[in-house]
Amino acid sequence: MSALTESAPGYRAGRTLPLRVELVRQLKRRRTLAMGAVLAILPFVMIVAFAIGGTPGSDGDGDGDGGGRLNLMDTATASGANFAAVCLFVSAGFLLVVPVALFFGDTVASEASWSSLRYLLAAPVPRARLLWSKLAVAMLMSLAAMVLLPVVALAAGTAAYGWGPLALPTGGSLGTAEAVPRLALVIAFIFVSQLVTGGLGFWLSTKTDAPLGAVGGAVGLTIIGSVLDQVTALGTWRDFLPAHWQFAWADALQPQLEWSGMLKGSAISVTYALVLFALAFRNFSRKDIVS
Repeated sequence: MSALTESAPGYRAGRTLPLRVELVRQLKRRRTLAMGAVLAILPFVMIVAFAIGGTPGSDGDGDGDGGGRLNLMDTATASGANFAAVCLFVSAGFLLVVPVALFFGDTVASEASWSSLRYLLAAPVPRARLLWSKLAVAMLMSLAAMVLLPVVALAAGTAAYGWGPLALPTGGSLGTAEAVPRLALVIAFIFVSQLVTGGLGFWLSTKTDAPLGAVGGAVGLTIIGSVLDQVTALGTWRDFLPAHWQFAWADALQPQLEWSGMLKGSAISVTYALVLFALAFRNFSRKDIVS
């Protein structure tokens, strides 16, 4: 920002592009409404599927999902809390990746594709201020997406299966007073673990003028990470992959809460995300804006 602009009467860089303005702009977009509708409809689709298909997990082979991590499907219809946990389980691996990639990857690239980015900066909105505003709104909207699905699932599951304790696949149950905080902890961990995808989308959004490229790149790289985690030949190197810890929240749905896996996964995800956010700010500060 030039000295002339800084000395302009009444100008305050911190007052440009208020968060509420950016938030309202993003909430009104059709892709936001469409994504919210998909997340809100999913629990009802699963209820219909369970009603048609019968008791979840009754496939007769007795080995659950075979992944060895967590099998909640057998308890899906035990209570509304169980149904909410199952909705998180089936969507955390991919479905919840999409809104995060969308909200972060669409930040700067969409403005560039509309040829409005240079006009925002000419307002004048400092580059760092613009990125911080968009980053904060992307985080808020991603968190809202993480909360929307289990809240709708809890309400729909309670209406369909009743309100009761959270039945654990390992045996026993958690009372209502303890189940809700555990589910909140699960949501918080999933959100933190998805910050890597958000960081990828945010960084790519400053590198390209194509929103689809940034969003698709973030989703694609996240999938590649999940594939690499299945390569057992990597040994302990997999511990440094964010995807290796994506189901560590299963430790929150056990009789005794275990923190180690979630803490390790959170540390890995936050570290990667901070590096990617820093790269995004560095790239955008040096980028020639022609769009």
